Amino acid sequence: MPDTKIKYLDKKNILTFEEIEKIAKIFVDSGVKKIRITGGEPLIRKDISVLINRLDKLQSLNELAITTNGVFLKKYAQKLKHTKMKTINISLDTLDKNKYAKITRNDCFDDVWAGIDKVIKLGFASIKINTVLIKGINDNEIMDFINLTKNKNIDVRFIELMPMGSMLNWSMEHFCPNKTVLDICKNLEKIEKNNIHSPATYYKLQNAQGRVGLISAVSNKFCETCNKVRLTADGKLKSCLHSDTTLDLKKILRNGGEIEEIIQKHIYYQKPKEHNLDKSEYITKDMFRIGG
Repeated sequence: MPDTKIKYLDKKNILTFEEIEKIAKIFVDSGVKKIRITGGEPLIRKDISVLINRLDKLQSLNELAITTNGVFLKKYAQKLKHTKMKTINISLDTLDKNKYAKITRNDCFDDVWAGIDKVIKLGFASIKINTVLIKGINDNEIMDFINLTKNKNIDVRFIELMPMGSMLNWSMEHFCPNKTVLDICKNLEKIEKNNIHSPATYYKLQNAQGRVGLISAVSNKFCETCNKVRLTADGKLKSCLHSDTTLDLKKILRNGGEIEEIIQKHIYYQKPKEHNLDKSEYITKDMFRIGG
Protein backbone atom coordinates (compact mmCIF):
# COMPACT_ATOMS: atom_id res chain seq x y z
CA MET A 1 0.00 0.00 0.00
CA PRO A 2 1.20 3.55 -0.68
CA ASP A 3 2.26 5.74 2.25
CA THR A 4 0.03 8.58 1.09
CA LYS A 5 -3.63 9.02 1.99
CA ILE A 6 -5.93 6.89 -0.17
CA LYS A 7 -8.82 8.59 -1.93
CA TYR A 8 -11.80 6.27 -1.79
CA LEU A 9 -14.50 6.11 -4.44
CA ASP A 10 -17.73 7.92 -3.69
CA LYS A 11 -20.53 5.46 -2.90
CA LYS A 12 -22.59 6.68 -5.88
CA ASN A 13 -19.74 5.70 -8.20
CA ILE A 14 -19.58 2.05 -7.18
CA LEU A 15 -21.92 -0.73 -8.22
CA THR A 16 -24.84 -1.55 -5.95
CA PHE A 17 -25.40 -5.13 -4.84
CA GLU A 18 -28.39 -5.28 -7.19
CA GLU A 19 -26.23 -4.21 -10.14
CA ILE A 20 -23.50 -6.71 -9.29
CA GLU A 21 -26.08 -9.49 -8.99
CA LYS A 22 -27.64 -8.58 -12.33
CA ILE A 23 -24.29 -8.59 -14.12
CA ALA A 24 -23.23 -11.82 -12.39
CA LYS A 25 -26.46 -13.54 -13.45
CA ILE A 26 -25.79 -12.63 -17.09
CA PHE A 27 -22.35 -14.22 -16.85
CA VAL A 28 -23.65 -17.34 -15.12
CA ASP A 29 -26.50 -17.72 -17.64
CA SER A 30 -23.84 -17.46 -20.37
CA GLY A 31 -21.85 -20.38 -18.94
CA VAL A 32 -19.58 -18.95 -16.23
CA LYS A 33 -19.32 -21.49 -13.40
CA LYS A 34 -17.07 -19.69 -10.89
CA ILE A 35 -17.15 -16.20 -9.43
CA ARG A 36 -14.34 -14.78 -7.33
CA ILE A 37 -15.06 -11.89 -4.97
CA THR A 38 -12.05 -9.63 -4.68
CA GLY A 39 -11.33 -5.92 -4.26
CA GLY A 40 -9.32 -3.90 -3.17
CA GLU A 41 -10.39 -5.68 0.00
CA PRO A 42 -13.89 -7.19 -0.31
CA LEU A 43 -14.56 -7.83 3.38
CA ILE A 44 -14.47 -4.12 4.29
CA ARG A 45 -17.59 -3.43 2.23
CA LYS A 46 -20.64 -2.90 4.39
CA ASP A 47 -23.04 -5.85 4.40
CA ILE A 48 -20.73 -7.94 2.18
CA SER A 49 -22.54 -11.06 3.47
CA VAL A 50 -25.68 -9.85 1.70
CA LEU A 51 -23.89 -9.77 -1.65
CA ILE A 52 -22.29 -13.17 -1.08
CA ASN A 53 -25.68 -14.69 -0.26
CA ARG A 54 -27.20 -13.16 -3.39
CA LEU A 55 -24.47 -14.62 -5.58
CA ASP A 56 -24.71 -17.94 -3.76
CA LYS A 57 -28.33 -18.28 -4.89
CA LEU A 58 -27.52 -17.95 -8.60
CA GLN A 59 -28.59 -21.14 -10.33
CA SER A 60 -25.93 -22.94 -12.40
CA LEU A 61 -23.12 -21.29 -10.41
CA ASN A 62 -20.84 -24.07 -9.17
CA GLU A 63 -18.38 -22.20 -7.03
CA LEU A 64 -17.67 -18.99 -5.19
CA ALA A 65 -14.13 -17.93 -4.26
CA ILE A 66 -12.67 -14.96 -2.45
CA THR A 67 -9.33 -13.17 -2.38
CA THR A 68 -8.81 -11.24 0.85
CA ASN A 69 -6.07 -9.67 2.93
CA GLY A 70 -7.41 -11.80 5.78
CA VAL A 71 -7.87 -9.04 8.36
CA PHE A 72 -11.62 -9.74 8.74
CA LEU A 73 -11.51 -13.37 7.65
CA LYS A 74 -12.10 -14.82 11.11
CA LYS A 75 -15.25 -12.70 11.45
CA TYR A 76 -16.76 -13.95 8.18
CA ALA A 77 -15.34 -17.49 7.92
CA GLN A 78 -18.35 -19.30 9.39
CA LYS A 79 -20.78 -17.38 7.15
CA LEU A 80 -18.69 -18.17 4.08
CA LYS A 81 -18.68 -21.86 4.96
CA HIS A 82 -22.47 -22.03 4.53
CA THR A 83 -22.32 -20.88 0.90
CA LYS A 84 -20.80 -22.21 -2.33
CA MET A 85 -17.51 -20.67 -1.20
CA LYS A 86 -14.87 -23.33 -1.80
CA THR A 87 -11.67 -21.35 -2.31
CA ILE A 88 -10.15 -18.86 0.12
CA ASN A 89 -7.10 -16.93 -1.12
CA ILE A 90 -5.22 -14.85 1.45
CA SER A 91 -2.77 -12.20 0.25
CA LEU A 92 0.23 -12.29 2.59
CA ASP A 93 3.68 -11.11 1.51
CA THR A 94 5.66 -11.73 4.69
CA LEU A 95 5.74 -13.87 7.82
CA ASP A 96 7.53 -11.14 9.77
CA LYS A 97 5.18 -9.02 11.89
CA ASN A 98 7.22 -5.82 11.65
CA LYS A 99 7.75 -6.19 7.92
CA TYR A 100 4.04 -6.85 7.50
CA ALA A 101 3.22 -3.51 9.15
CA LYS A 102 5.56 -1.68 6.76
CA ILE A 103 4.13 -3.37 3.66
CA THR A 104 0.44 -3.05 4.52
CA ARG A 105 0.46 0.16 6.63
CA ASN A 106 -1.52 -1.66 9.33
CA ASP A 107 -0.80 -3.75 12.40
CA CYS A 108 -3.19 -6.65 11.77
CA PHE A 109 -0.74 -9.55 11.36
CA ASP A 110 -2.24 -11.54 14.25
CA ASP A 111 -5.76 -11.01 12.89
CA VAL A 112 -4.71 -12.43 9.53
CA TRP A 113 -3.31 -15.59 11.11
CA ALA A 114 -6.38 -15.97 13.28
CA GLY A 115 -8.41 -15.93 10.06
CA ILE A 116 -6.13 -18.46 8.35
CA ASP A 117 -6.35 -20.79 11.35
CA LYS A 118 -10.14 -20.46 11.34
CA VAL A 119 -10.63 -21.41 7.68
CA ILE A 120 -8.22 -24.34 8.09
CA LYS A 121 -10.27 -25.54 11.07
CA LEU A 122 -13.53 -25.15 9.11
CA GLY A 123 -12.09 -27.29 6.31
CA PHE A 124 -12.58 -25.21 3.17
CA ALA A 125 -11.82 -27.19 0.00
CA SER A 126 -8.96 -24.93 -1.05
CA ILE A 127 -6.95 -22.47 1.06
CA LYS A 128 -4.14 -20.56 -0.63
CA ILE A 129 -1.66 -17.97 0.55
CA ASN A 130 -0.69 -15.61 -2.27
CA THR A 131 2.78 -14.14 -1.81
CA VAL A 132 4.20 -11.54 -4.18
CA LEU A 133 7.97 -12.02 -4.41
CA ILE A 134 9.84 -8.76 -3.84
CA LYS A 135 13.61 -8.65 -4.15
CA GLY A 136 15.23 -7.20 -1.08
CA ILE A 137 11.96 -7.33 0.88
CA ASN A 138 10.76 -10.92 1.26
CA ASP A 139 12.94 -13.10 -0.98
CA ASN A 140 14.79 -14.20 2.18
CA GLU A 141 11.53 -15.78 3.41
CA ILE A 142 10.98 -18.19 0.53
CA MET A 143 11.82 -21.32 2.53
CA ASP A 144 9.73 -20.11 5.47
CA PHE A 145 6.69 -19.91 3.19
CA ILE A 146 7.43 -23.26 1.57
CA ASN A 147 7.72 -24.89 5.00
CA LEU A 148 4.14 -23.83 5.77
CA THR A 149 2.95 -26.48 3.33
CA LYS A 150 4.59 -29.31 5.27
CA ASN A 151 2.05 -29.63 8.06
CA LYS A 152 -0.82 -27.43 6.92
CA ASN A 153 -3.37 -28.27 4.24
CA ILE A 154 -2.73 -25.03 2.38
CA ASP A 155 -1.08 -24.02 -0.86
CA VAL A 156 1.50 -21.26 -0.96
CA ARG A 157 1.65 -19.48 -4.32
CA PHE A 158 4.52 -17.20 -5.24
CA ILE A 159 3.50 -14.43 -7.64
CA GLU A 160 5.95 -12.36 -9.64
CA LEU A 161 5.85 -8.63 -8.91
CA MET A 162 4.09 -6.99 -11.85
CA PRO A 163 5.12 -3.61 -13.26
CA MET A 164 2.10 -1.33 -13.22
CA GLY A 165 0.72 2.01 -12.15
CA SER A 166 2.60 4.51 -10.02
CA MET A 167 4.90 1.76 -8.68
CA LEU A 168 6.28 0.92 -12.13
CA ASN A 169 9.93 1.86 -11.57
CA TRP A 170 9.96 0.50 -8.01
CA SER A 171 8.52 -2.84 -9.09
CA MET A 172 11.03 -3.27 -11.88
CA GLU A 173 13.86 -2.58 -9.43
CA HIS A 174 12.52 -5.18 -6.99
CA PHE A 175 11.47 -7.83 -9.52
CA CYS A 176 12.35 -11.38 -8.48
CA PRO A 177 11.70 -14.16 -11.03
CA ASN A 178 9.88 -17.24 -9.77
CA LYS A 179 12.73 -19.49 -10.83
CA THR A 180 14.43 -18.17 -7.68
CA VAL A 181 12.06 -20.40 -5.69
CA LEU A 182 13.28 -23.50 -7.53
CA ASP A 183 16.90 -22.39 -7.18
CA ILE A 184 16.52 -22.05 -3.42
CA CYS A 185 14.46 -25.20 -2.81
CA LYS A 186 15.86 -28.11 -4.82
CA ASN A 187 13.49 -30.61 -3.19
CA LEU A 188 10.34 -29.38 -4.90
CA GLU A 189 8.82 -31.92 -7.27
CA LYS A 190 6.60 -30.75 -10.12
CA ILE A 191 3.09 -32.22 -10.08
CA GLU A 192 0.57 -32.65 -12.83
CA LYS A 193 -1.70 -29.71 -13.52
CA ASN A 194 -5.35 -30.65 -13.02
CA ASN A 195 -6.80 -27.37 -14.28
CA ILE A 196 -5.44 -25.96 -17.54
CA HIS A 197 -6.87 -22.53 -16.70
CA SER A 198 -5.05 -22.25 -13.39
CA PRO A 199 -2.37 -19.54 -13.56
CA ALA A 200 -0.10 -21.56 -11.26
CA THR A 201 2.38 -24.34 -11.95
CA TYR A 202 2.43 -26.55 -8.86
CA TYR A 203 5.20 -28.32 -6.99
CA LYS A 204 5.33 -30.26 -3.75
CA LEU A 205 7.73 -31.25 -1.03
CA GLN A 206 7.75 -34.97 -0.40
CA ASN A 207 5.05 -35.95 2.15
CA ALA A 208 3.86 -32.36 2.48
CA GLN A 209 0.15 -31.68 3.00
CA GLY A 210 0.06 -28.62 0.79
CA ARG A 211 1.52 -27.48 -2.52
CA VAL A 212 3.80 -24.70 -3.74
CA GLY A 213 2.54 -22.77 -6.75
CA LEU A 214 4.42 -20.45 -9.09
CA ILE A 215 2.47 -17.75 -10.94
CA SER A 216 4.93 -16.32 -13.44
CA ALA A 217 2.94 -13.70 -15.32
CA VAL A 218 6.06 -11.73 -16.23
CA SER A 219 8.76 -14.32 -16.94
CA ASN A 220 6.52 -17.05 -18.37
CA LYS A 221 3.13 -15.64 -19.32
CA PHE A 222 0.15 -17.99 -19.49
CA CYS A 223 -2.21 -15.83 -21.55
CA GLU A 224 -3.27 -18.60 -23.93
CA THR A 225 -5.06 -20.46 -21.11
CA CYS A 226 -6.51 -17.39 -19.37
CA ASN A 227 -10.30 -17.52 -19.16
CA LYS A 228 -10.81 -14.68 -16.67
CA VAL A 229 -12.50 -11.30 -16.86
CA ARG A 230 -12.83 -8.75 -14.05
CA LEU A 231 -15.61 -6.46 -12.95
CA THR A 232 -14.22 -3.51 -11.01
CA ALA A 233 -16.01 -1.87 -8.08
CA ASP A 234 -16.91 1.11 -10.27
CA GLY A 235 -18.49 -1.10 -12.92
CA LYS A 236 -15.75 -1.46 -15.51
CA LEU A 237 -15.44 -4.79 -17.31
CA LYS A 238 -11.75 -5.59 -17.64
CA SER A 239 -10.93 -8.46 -19.99
CA CYS A 240 -7.19 -8.44 -19.22
CA LEU A 241 -5.43 -7.37 -16.03
CA HIS A 242 -2.62 -5.79 -18.03
CA SER A 243 -4.79 -3.74 -20.38
CA ASP A 244 -6.33 -0.32 -19.78
CA THR A 245 -9.16 -1.21 -22.19
CA THR A 246 -12.44 -1.46 -20.25
CA LEU A 247 -16.19 -1.44 -20.86
CA ASP A 248 -18.27 0.81 -18.58
CA LEU A 249 -21.15 -1.50 -17.67
CA LYS A 250 -22.34 0.79 -14.87
CA LYS A 251 -22.93 3.63 -17.29
CA ILE A 252 -24.81 1.40 -19.73
CA LEU A 253 -26.94 -0.15 -16.96
CA ARG A 254 -27.86 3.18 -15.39
CA ASN A 255 -28.84 4.57 -18.78
CA GLY A 256 -31.26 1.68 -19.23
CA GLY A 257 -29.20 -0.26 -21.77
CA GLU A 258 -29.15 -4.03 -22.27
CA ILE A 259 -25.70 -5.39 -21.57
CA GLU A 260 -25.73 -9.13 -22.36
CA GLU A 261 -24.82 -8.86 -26.04
CA ILE A 262 -22.47 -5.96 -25.36
CA ILE A 263 -20.56 -8.06 -22.81
CA GLN A 264 -20.20 -10.99 -25.20
CA LYS A 265 -18.96 -8.78 -28.03
CA HIS A 266 -16.51 -6.98 -25.76
CA ILE A 267 -14.94 -10.21 -24.54
CA TYR A 268 -14.84 -11.68 -28.04
CA TYR A 269 -13.24 -8.63 -29.66
CA GLN A 270 -11.38 -6.94 -26.81
CA LYS A 271 -9.86 -9.77 -24.75
CA PRO A 272 -6.28 -9.64 -26.06
CA LYS A 273 -4.36 -12.68 -27.18
CA GLU A 274 -1.66 -11.85 -24.64
CA HIS A 275 -0.37 -9.05 -22.45
CA ASN A 276 2.53 -6.90 -23.61
CA LEU A 277 4.66 -6.52 -20.49
CA ASP A 278 7.60 -7.84 -22.49
CA LYS A 279 7.07 -4.92 -24.88
CA SER A 280 7.10 -2.37 -22.05
CA GLU A 281 3.35 -1.74 -22.26
CA TYR A 282 2.12 -1.22 -18.70
CA ILE A 283 -1.27 -0.25 -17.28
CA THR A 284 -1.75 3.01 -15.41
CA LYS A 285 -3.90 1.70 -12.54
CA ASP A 286 -2.34 0.54 -9.28
CA MET A 287 -2.90 -3.09 -8.25
CA PHE A 288 -4.42 -2.19 -4.89
CA ARG A 289 -7.28 -0.53 -6.83
CA ILE A 290 -7.90 -3.65 -8.93
CA GLY A 291 -7.60 -6.54 -6.46
CA GLY A 292 -6.51 -10.15 -6.61
